[in-house]
Amino acid sequence: MSTQSEVMLDDDRASDLVPQPASAAVLRVSNLGKEYRVYDSPRARLKALLTGRVYHRSHWALKDVSFELHRGQCMGVIGDNGAGKSSLLKLMAGTLQPSQGTIARIGRVTAILELGAGFHPDFSGRDNLYFGGSLIGISSADMARLEPSIIEFSELGDSIDRAVKTYSSGMAVRLAFALVTAVEPDVLIIDEALAVGDQHFQKKCVERIDTFRKNGCTILFCSHSLYHVRQLCDVALWLGAGQVQDYGATESVIASYEAHVRLQDASAAVSTQAGGSTLAPVAAPLPIPAEAVLPADAPTRGELVSVQIAHLDAGAPPLLTAPDLAVTVTARAPAGERPSIGVMLEQAHGVGLTSVTTNADGSAAVEIEPNLWRATVTFTELSLHTGEYVLSAYLFDSQGLVVYDEWMRCSTFKWIYPRSMPGLVRLPHHWS
Repeated sequence: MSTQSEVMLDDDRASDLVPQPASAAVLRVSNLGKEYRVYDSPRARLKALLTGRVYHRSHWALKDVSFELHRGQCMGVIGDNGAGKSSLLKLMAGTLQPSQGTIARIGRVTAILELGAGFHPDFSGRDNLYFGGSLIGISSADMARLEPSIIEFSELGDSIDRAVKTYSSGMAVRLAFALVTAVEPDVLIIDEALAVGDQHFQKKCVERIDTFRKNGCTILFCSHSLYHVRQLCDVALWLGAGQVQDYGATESVIASYEAHVRLQDASAAVSTQAGGSTLAPVAAPLPIPAEAVLPADAPTRGELVSVQIAHLDAGAPPLLTAPDLAVTVTARAPAGERPSIGVMLEQAHGVGLTSVTTNADGSAAVEIEPNLWRATVTFTELSLHTGEYVLSAYLFDSQGLVVYDEWMRCSTFKWIYPRSMPGLVRLPHHWS
């Protein structure tokens, strides 16, 4: 681990800003840019150094990015691969320096980027706590005070005194996360590391980060999981080709990004058809029989067991023969957990129509056997117009933050609306 490590970085300095009231911006970015100079060969680089002439091409990983966040705000950073998201977070953390623009931060900054990458493999886990802690501003005396809680959170037990090189990747990540989040920061920067390890530890990590958010920590959260961006973030920033494509309220930005993704998918489908090839259908997961149970000594984990739609005929795809769409989801949850169950309904070609979850609707699944839960959602007097539709099912923790399991597009059915009408859905309305 070094000061240039991308694992974590804390900053107790008050930054370049004069102390501000609580309502002032905690993180302010103005016209930020990062340029990389691309040379055709090492010789061209040497000639540039010797002559001072330009022999490079400029590649801007980021250009003209501006935003500000206040205490307690959480901003999601979304975009395609290569859009500049990780570069932005590294600039925020200080592991990269900008080519243009300014960054102003107030208070302790903690970055969770590549967890565990900076541990010394020959040191024990305990030694790495003190070594890593010293690099992020935790004194030996403070570490001695924090050490028991860090070890308890990481759940490493006696393994804490083994060399890190004997750890599994999951064990190293547990220790790194516990260390990085041992002290609550003013600004938390997360790059695709919302949850680590097994389901039990994922839940602990998500809950700790959510607690930081509720306590007023400002969070910069980069993820491809739009579900988690929706759940956690007040605002969102969409980056494309290193530039801001949209910035503002989370749902509005995600809607713009999803429209962009649909256009990309449609373009790719057209290109594939023009090339004369066809895409193979995605196989749906095979439902596990509801009567199947884990052995008594097996670790309990969250998993979907079955998804059933009532009133389907034997067609291919089956036809819904009743006016109501009733979907029953059965799932196994970790011991002691009352899970949240979700269902998403889409057109067969991928246009999302609606999604519902038990926790969001103030409902709850029913425990039919120990750790086995079931919930039925009924869409009464289905107002969809004639077409083919697909269902996806999800299993979350009780708060709807941790995704234990998901069956994407697991069930397909056909629906025939009594009258022939254009459009997707018949909305409640009246004439006057």
